[in-house]
Amino acid sequence: MIAEPCCDSVIPHVAIIGAGPSALIAAEVLAGAGCRVSLFERMASPARKFLIAGRGGLNLTHSEVRAPFLARYGEAADWLAPMLDAFPPARLRDWAEGLGEPTFVGSSGRVFPRSFKASPLLRAWLARLDGLGVTLNRNHLWHGWSDAGALRFATPTGELEVAADAVLLALGGASWPRLGSDGGWVEILHGQGVEIAPLRPANSGARVGWSEPFRTRFAGVPLKRIALSLGPRRVRGEAMIDTAGLEGGAVYALSAALRDAIAVAGRATLLVDLRPDMREAALAARLAATRKGETLANRLRKAAGLSPVAAGLLREAGPLPGEPAALAARIKAVPLNVTEMAGLERAISTAGGITRAMVDDRLMLRARPGVFVAGEMLDWEAPTGGYLLQASFATGHAAAWGVLAHLGMPLPAPWAGKWEAGETAAPAAEETRDDG
Repeated sequence: MIAEPCCDSVIPHVAIIGAGPSALIAAEVLAGAGCRVSLFERMASPARKFLIAGRGGLNLTHSEVRAPFLARYGEAADWLAPMLDAFPPARLRDWAEGLGEPTFVGSSGRVFPRSFKASPLLRAWLARLDGLGVTLNRNHLWHGWSDAGALRFATPTGELEVAADAVLLALGGASWPRLGSDGGWVEILHGQGVEIAPLRPANSGARVGWSEPFRTRFAGVPLKRIALSLGPRRVRGEAMIDTAGLEGGAVYALSAALRDAIAVAGRATLLVDLRPDMREAALAARLAATRKGETLANRLRKAAGLSPVAAGLLREAGPLPGEPAALAARIKAVPLNVTEMAGLERAISTAGGITRAMVDDRLMLRARPGVFVAGEMLDWEAPTGGYLLQASFATGHAAAWGVLAHLGMPLPAPWAGKWEAGETAAPAAEETRDDG
């Protein structure tokens, strides 16, 4: 078992396993409250997924007001709501500004640092943690607990056991395992009697069986200004053709529904509207007005306004009807047969994790008192657009407060602000990623 909290004359030691955003914000809260904090990271450097997500612009959070923001978390919304209220988007933006990285709201409503990068923010953050006395132990792979209750780590110099007054697990899900989060903790916690919903890909690409000519010509080419539909759900945005199917923000927004539909039926039909800005009747009229003898390729380019990749996608769905109304209907709803979703190795985030019943209101494991959990280890998912990082920060903050309460230490002053939509401004650079 974990040792009982130390007496008031001793500074409590908290071990945090993981070094992503959930872990780092928890370390900041705990060290700021007077704890001795040790971070243990399996990789050679911290927050590697955070850095990768910021390669084309770090999407920290979103400027939506509270109700629609919370709705993005689906069934987990009521569970996460108190944590997000304690650490809402406005607080995350203030925190970033305090590290010398003011933020702005892009034209999409997403929030970015003005530097549009993750690395300056992370450097300032690690410097702050160092100033608070937080120690970062790299290349430490957690193996569970010893019989005496100490934490066991495999290190470059051999096995290490560490005692702590409290433990906070922030090991991430299982997406992008090459960056450190491979779900290896699942077996360890299963052995402790912790129920874990199966880890599944979230915000992942859709697998489509392209023809070889289409794949060869268009892999890596974006589909711009489209709309995707699955049943009653419709999302406007962009997608990217890759060798195995479709990637991109519009696909990720439907990935949970696609994943669930495939689990039931073995496949799903995704409809692509190649001209969402034009009504079907108007499109049919333009197609009917073309000159006699004009080739179909020219009709699609001139009358329908389709790019080469859009016209190629249209042909992937089978022979094209010649009658203008039927052709317009096909352009407005190109059926794609999705057979599976991209695996965890390519997914942006993870669905599943430690179920709600396994933790108390402080995010402490009921099966292992003194051990707290944060971030994607918990059973929630959200679309890209800032919602992933926001919940990671919020759960890390909440778990840190849980640790302080468990140790009997004074809690910091609660957030006194409120949810704010913020200003809308043109982005300082192209908004190219949607990973947050």
